[in-house]
Amino acid sequence: MNETFAASAASGGATAADVAPVTAAQRIDTLDFIRGIAVMGILWANIVAFGQPMLAYFTPGKFLVPNGDPQGWMWIVQFILIDGKMRGLFTVLFGAGMVLFMEKAWARGATRWLQAWRLVLLLGFGLIHFYFIWFGDILSGYAILGLIALLCMKWRPKTQLLVGLFGYLMGILFYTFTIFPWLVVNTDIGTSSPEFAEMRTGMLAEMESQIAAEAPVNAAMASGDYAALVAHRIGEQGLDPFTNAFLFGFETLPLMLIGMALYGMGFFSGGVERGKLVQWGWIGVIAGGAAHLAIGLVMQADGFSFFGTQAAFLGMSALPRLWMVLGLAALLVAYAPSATGWLGDRIRAAGRAAFTNYLGTSIVMMFLFQGWALGLFGQLNRPQLYVVVVLAWIVMLAWSKPWLDRFNYGPLEWLWRCLTYRRVFPLRR
Repeated sequence: MNETFAASAASGGATAADVAPVTAAQRIDTLDFIRGIAVMGILWANIVAFGQPMLAYFTPGKFLVPNGDPQGWMWIVQFILIDGKMRGLFTVLFGAGMVLFMEKAWARGATRWLQAWRLVLLLGFGLIHFYFIWFGDILSGYAILGLIALLCMKWRPKTQLLVGLFGYLMGILFYTFTIFPWLVVNTDIGTSSPEFAEMRTGMLAEMESQIAAEAPVNAAMASGDYAALVAHRIGEQGLDPFTNAFLFGFETLPLMLIGMALYGMGFFSGGVERGKLVQWGWIGVIAGGAAHLAIGLVMQADGFSFFGTQAAFLGMSALPRLWMVLGLAALLVAYAPSATGWLGDRIRAAGRAAFTNYLGTSIVMMFLFQGWALGLFGQLNRPQLYVVVVLAWIVMLAWSKPWLDRFNYGPLEWLWRCLTYRRVFPLRR
């Protein structure tokens, strides 16, 4: 197929019927439900980094107030159930969503250039999010890596799955051999053996460097100097969205390919027997959860040391995290059809407006925590931050369904769609 930009532009001028909102029958209901769970869970994962210094996300001792979790059990629970799992689910769904979008585009005669343009727009949203709202953006990385995944779009699902799994395993090796020394130098072996003394000295210097680099950001957040905060992100962290895409690409790109493969295999639409989904889902969740618990207990015994916890996040938990992501996906696919009550409908609506909920949450947290607004940065402990999460969930569930009962899309979903096709779509139903 000759996939020229001119052909894409022509598809952008399709009729309203061609690009009208999908009906409930056309939409894969399960994707909405899982996406709703994931976007809610991502806030739980990110809340410490919103309300406390970024290093507190890894290490409880970096809270600016007593963290309210003296034994670290809340840290362990979040580490087991949430950290990396919600992002992983979101990434798998992003890959599946790329295929879903392209199926509809190809049916209208469009090409992959349309998807590429859509990802470029997403990169723009992500960079605005990073520089002006919150440094923990994932959209820019999704856009950059999505352009690579787009090249694999027409592979057979089995090929996508095998390459995705192989790529993820290669990423584990990369993280293990680059992160493992952080753990070694914080064990009794590292502190007592002369051969590790030089390594430990270097790592302690790196620790001081990380703390020093975060100091201006924390000061600007607390004081409410928004201009200084933005200037720091553009000047000192300007390349972070691109370097982070590389650093986490060893996980993100493979998970996108796995999501593409699972969609092509009918995983989200009844193509896998429910009994198998439940069986393998529970195996993945239990095995992955047990491995995470073991790592968490090691961190607890180690006093949640600075480098130990970073090693746990970035290296030690990579393989069991995959088990849990795929296990959770299988269980949510299996149980989503029975979630038909009030709560299930609202979770699906939150998933349909996931883009708005994700960016909207960052804006709300900016108003809560930055010094020019309510100024709660550094003042709430872990349990109090979890109260903020629950309140934000209530808001997500409260607005999403009534909005979508009246409008065709969430606000940002509508804007992204209009920019993608370069035309204005009716927002109100």
